[in-house]
Amino acid sequence: MLPGPALLLGALLWRLAAAGDEELPTAVNITWSSINFKTILQWQPKPSGYFYTVEIHGRTSDVKRKCILTSETECDVTDALRNVKETYTAHILSVKPAEMDNFEEPPFAVSEKFTPYSQTVIGKPEIKNYSQDGSKLNVVFNDPLTPYVFPNGSFQSIQDIFQHDLEYKLYYWKDQSSGKKDITTKSHNFEVSVDSGKNYCFYVQGIIPSRRENRNGQESMVLCTSVGRNILDEYGTEVFIILAVIAVVVITLAIVLPVVLCKRKKAKRARAVREKELLNGV
Repeated sequence: MLPGPALLLGALLWRLAAAGDEELPTAVNITWSSINFKTILQWQPKPSGYFYTVEIHGRTSDVKRKCILTSETECDVTDALRNVKETYTAHILSVKPAEMDNFEEPPFAVSEKFTPYSQTVIGKPEIKNYSQDGSKLNVVFNDPLTPYVFPNGSFQSIQDIFQHDLEYKLYYWKDQSSGKKDITTKSHNFEVSVDSGKNYCFYVQGIIPSRRENRNGQESMVLCTSVGRNILDEYGTEVFIILAVIAVVVITLAIVLPVVLCKRKKAKRARAVREKELLNGV
C-alpha cells in the first residue's frame, strides 16, 4: 500500500522542484540616460512575480548594489558612478525574495559599457545677465550644476569636473535675420562686436571638443536685446504695410470727403436759386 502514495508524493515534489528551477525573465532594452552626470538606468519588461536588483560593475571599483528588489524598470545610479572617468556596466538581476540568500547566481542581463566623463550630456547653461552697449554685446552665464558635492556641501559644476576640456560657444545673429555668427570661450562671459543700434538674438552651448560623441551640449534659451527697438522690429514688415495703407486711406478720406460735401452743398444752393427764379417768373 505504501509504494503508491510514496510515488505520488515523490512526483509532486519533483514537479514543484522543477517549477522552482524555471529561469526568470531577464531585462531587455537596457539604456543609460545621463545629463550633467545625473544618470538613470532604464530597461524592460515590467516584472510579474519577481523583482529586479541592479549591480554596478566598474573596471577597478567594487560592485555596488542599487534599487534592491525593485518592481520598477528604472534606477538612479548617480551615486554609484562617482569616479566619472571609470567605465561601468550594469548587471540587472531577476530575483525572487526567497532567493536573495541563495548562493546560486540569479539570471541577469548586462548593459552596454558606460563612461560618465565621455558620455553624459552637457545641460543648458543659465544666462545670468546680458547687455548691448553701443557696438558691444556682453553675455554672462553660469555653468550647469552636477549632483556631486564638495566637502563643504556645495554642488560641483560641470566646469569643476571637465576643467579645460570644456568650452562654451555663443551663437548670435541680428534680430529678424537668419545669418548666425559664433565665438568660443573657456570663461563665463562673452563680449562681441555688433552693429550699433541693431538688436541681436543669441544662445550659449557647452562643448567638449575632445569627444567623439555628445560633443555639443544642450542649448540655453534664446534671448534678444531691445536696444532701439521700434514697431518694425517688434511686429515685422507686414504690420508696417497695413498701418501705412490705413494711414493713406484716412488721409485720402480727410481730403476727399470735405471736397465732396462742399460740392454737394454748392449744388443744393444752386438748385434752390433756380427754383426761386422759376417761381418769381410765374
